[in-house]
Amino acid sequence: MTRAIVDVKFEQKCFENKKRNAGEFPEISLEIRRDIIKSLFLAESGHTGGPLGITDVMSVLFFGDYLKYKASDPGWEKRDRFVLSAGHMAPVLYSALARAGYFPMDQLLTLRKLGSRLQGHPCTEHGLPGIETASGSLGQGISIAAGMAMCHKYVDKSLQKVFTISGDGELQEGTCWETAMSAGAHKLDNFCWIVDNNDCQIDGRVKDIMSIYPIAEKFESFGFEVIEINGHDFGQIANAFDKFEENMNAKTGKPFCIIAKTFMGRGVSFMNDKHGWHGIPPNKEQLTKALEELI
Repeated sequence: MTRAIVDVKFEQKCFENKKRNAGEFPEISLEIRRDIIKSLFLAESGHTGGPLGITDVMSVLFFGDYLKYKASDPGWEKRDRFVLSAGHMAPVLYSALARAGYFPMDQLLTLRKLGSRLQGHPCTEHGLPGIETASGSLGQGISIAAGMAMCHKYVDKSLQKVFTISGDGELQEGTCWETAMSAGAHKLDNFCWIVDNNDCQIDGRVKDIMSIYPIAEKFESFGFEVIEINGHDFGQIANAFDKFEENMNAKTGKPFCIIAKTFMGRGVSFMNDKHGWHGIPPNKEQLTKALEELI
């Protein structure tokens, strides 16, 4: 039996973007994790560990009324912006967009297929709603996001926010630190940089391959307000986004960095904290085991 004929379905269940208590987010994260596993299985290629690890942060960001958007009007001029700089984690973004109502759930069946709008890294070529820019060449999405924040602050003079997610291994790219220097120098307090700190990259531990530690002190040296959190604690995640909004509304002139300590492959026991799951999809047996745990 090939993956193409395995009966995998996606329930058309969308979630409202509203203020929630911490106990309401686990259901959303569970659905997103199931989407990730299913879509990657069908794609037969892609990145599993990172998307599972950042799911809890994405659930709060997209469905906790922190990121302002209108799925029915993707081009809404007053929307906040989100850029997934770690573009290989696209499956978690696609699931969040589908669950927000940007496009039908069954499009997740087409992940990484030729001609699909859901490419392996986010792209704008096929017109997928909710994608602000192409990303995936590590370090470049970060700089684009900072440019968006600069435009909103100094050209539009609006209160629109810009959120971006990078991996910790991505910080090995020099352009990340050029962006940090620029964001600090231009006092982009409408800019929220989330670092997915799972200490895993494709060939090992970040600290062993090319250590980027200490992370917090580096961002502080560029003028950022920094908060370190457990990236799987919904209360801490929501509090971090609240602090970002307070920082912006107070016009501190400080860009904001959330260092979210996560586990690659979170939610699936045999993937949890295993860097080997950075860039491979589950096979049929692994799909079954993972879905049995994600209930």
